[in-house]
Amino acid sequence: MPEQLDLALAQLRELLLDPGLTRAVAAGRRRGQAPSVVRAELRPVALKSGSRLQIVTFDGARPYTRNVAPGPEAGGAVDALLAQPFGNWHVQTASTTVQLRVTKKGEAQVHRTDTPGGPPGGPGTGNGPGTGGGSGAAGGHDREKEHLLDPGDPLFTAIGANAAKRRQVDAFLRSLAATLPAELPQPLRIADLGCGNAYLTFASYRYLAARGIDAELTGVDVREDQRERNTELAGRLGCADRVRFVAGTIAEVTVEPAPDLVLALHACDTATDEALARGVRWGARWILAAPCCHHDLAAQLRTSPAPEPYELLTRQGILRERFADVLTDALRAALLRLHGYQVEVVEFVDSRHTPRNLLLRARRTGAAPTDEQRTGYHQLLAQWRVTPRLRALLGDPHS
Repeated sequence: MPEQLDLALAQLRELLLDPGLTRAVAAGRRRGQAPSVVRAELRPVALKSGSRLQIVTFDGARPYTRNVAPGPEAGGAVDALLAQPFGNWHVQTASTTVQLRVTKKGEAQVHRTDTPGGPPGGPGTGNGPGTGGGSGAAGGHDREKEHLLDPGDPLFTAIGANAAKRRQVDAFLRSLAATLPAELPQPLRIADLGCGNAYLTFASYRYLAARGIDAELTGVDVREDQRERNTELAGRLGCADRVRFVAGTIAEVTVEPAPDLVLALHACDTATDEALARGVRWGARWILAAPCCHHDLAAQLRTSPAPEPYELLTRQGILRERFADVLTDALRAALLRLHGYQVEVVEFVDSRHTPRNLLLRARRTGAAPTDEQRTGYHQLLAQWRVTPRLRALLGDPHS
């Protein structure tokens, strides 16, 4: 339920000045207002002169750090930050995690949870999303990776997440964290194309919001019943004004303004190609695609003889299917490079948990393709005599 903003901020003030503070982040902007800095982070530090509250502010170009003494100096610094029209606050203490978001009506939407097993993230994971967190070791002892999304988050209850789904969420969020830089557009606009039941859509939003990142998500799925279900869940999770859903095809749906980040997570077969093509046409800065099924090229390989001496790769059905997977994603990555993206193909979750564990991670650089990249791509097409769906959608770049 919404709360009165000044009372919610007063409660945050107590946590920010509490000796048990672990880390706090303020970011985003309220409707019609803009803070004087893009982002602020607070954390306790131990210096030779004693304990201090470290405050790091980002003006969009570089960070500015200061360490303030406990008492009136820290109180004044915290009051000044709370007076800024930030849209989101995320505060962690040794026992509590509080997420505060300012709604369009100027009210506070507050989510409070107990911090499981001490402060999330632990030492060395308190940087921005570009760092990706780490499993690390404390005192030389191995420990299990910290979760990027609080295991007690109500999202997991709402979607009935089992252990495998929780692992997949955490693995995807680590890939997301490794993709995004420390400085992000405000707001960060995201489109999840072929979102289905949208549990990774919601996980992405809640992860970003917990780090004080102002994000706006649009989930797209062809089924109207999925849109209704996901919209209702967004209302229950208190993020309906930041996470919306539309019913439509990936190829034709309207998403305005154009997204900065495009997600396509297990969109089946050529739906992944349609999502990649939309991302390129939008000029998205980042694209994360986890392909699912590769029937298109597999069918083409069945009707076209393999070039010598590779006939053994496609003679057996199971080998042909697996080779089609590899060939499809290799050609997707190559074509994205020709369109000005830097591309990595990575495993984002262990194959023990799901066979659909490949991730295409693309970042737009605008760099012109090299002659070597062009030649390699066209030689592969000619040798295997296939026509990838993504090429039909995008064509070859002119430059």
